[in-house]
Amino acid sequence: MTPRVAASIGDRLLDRALATAVARAGAPGRIRFTERQLYYEMCRVLRPSHAVPRRLPLTPAPPVRYERFEEALRRHGAVPGLLAPAPASADDFREPSAPSAPDLYDYGLPRLLICQSRQVARMLLANDVHLEAACPVFAADDLPLDPRLVTGLGRVDGATVHVLHDASVDGIALTGRVRDAVPGVRVSSMGLVPRHATALHLISPRGPAQVLAQGPGPLTLPAALGPRERDWLADGRFAEVESVSPARLLRTVLRLVRGPRTPGHSVWTGLRELRTAGFMTWPTNRPGDTRTQGDQPATRNPVQG
Repeated sequence: MTPRVAASIGDRLLDRALATAVARAGAPGRIRFTERQLYYEMCRVLRPSHAVPRRLPLTPAPPVRYERFEEALRRHGAVPGLLAPAPASADDFREPSAPSAPDLYDYGLPRLLICQSRQVARMLLANDVHLEAACPVFAADDLPLDPRLVTGLGRVDGATVHVLHDASVDGIALTGRVRDAVPGVRVSSMGLVPRHATALHLISPRGPAQVLAQGPGPLTLPAALGPRERDWLADGRFAEVESVSPARLLRTVLRLVRGPRTPGHSVWTGLRELRTAGFMTWPTNRPGDTRTQGDQPATRNPVQG
C-alpha cells in the first residue's frame, strides 16, 4: 500500500489522528487488531471518552464516517499489527484453534468461545487467546459445531460455551442460537449488552429502527434487559465488540473465559520463601538466628536491593 498525500487541512487532521490511533491500538506489546478496531480507536482519538464524566451513561455517535477513515488509511500506508480482512466465505477459512489430530476429540473440553464476528475471532486467535485460556475460538457462522466438540463439552462437569456478541438485536439473540446448538451444555453470554455500551461510552452508530419480538422466536430478547436497554435497541442503536479497545477486549475475554484464578507459585513468592529459610545468610551458632556474624542483617534479599 503506497502512502498518498493529504489534500486538505481536514485530511491532515485525520492523518494525525490515525497515526495516534495506530500507536494506541497495538499497545502494549504489539497487539494484533482489525481494521474496525483501528477505526474505533481513531474515533476515540477524535472524541476522547474522558471528556465526559464516566458516571454519565453515554454512547456517542461516530465523529467520522468510515469512508473518511478508509481514505486516511490508504494515505497512511502499511500499518504494523493490522490483520488482513477475513475471507468472504467461511469455507475459505479454517480456524487455527480447530483440532488437527483426531484423537484430540477423545478428551473433555471444559470451555469454548463463539464470537458473533469472524474478524473478532481472528483477532483473538492472532493474539493467542486460545492458547492462554486453553479455549477453542470459533465464529458464529461455524455453527453448528462439530458433534465431536459437543461430545467433548459433555464429558466435563460445568463445561461452558461463552458467547461474545455485539450490543444489538441480532447479537443478543445469538446466545439463544448457541444454546439450541449445544443442548445440555451451559451457555454464558459475556456481552455486549446496551448497559455495557453506555457504561464504557462505546461509539454507537445508528441503524434503522427495530421492531422487538414480543413472543418466543429467534430474535426474542432476554427478560434481563431493562426498559431503557430495549428502547435503546428499538431506536436502531448498536455497539460492536470491535468498538472496545483491543487491550481491554483481550483482558476481559481472558478474565471471563478462564474464571477466577487461584494464586500460584511465582519467582517472587519463591524469593520470600527463601528469605524465610535464611537464603543467602551465614548461619550462627544460635538456633533460629538468621543474622550474619557481623552487625548487618542478611535476610534482606540482594536481588531486591
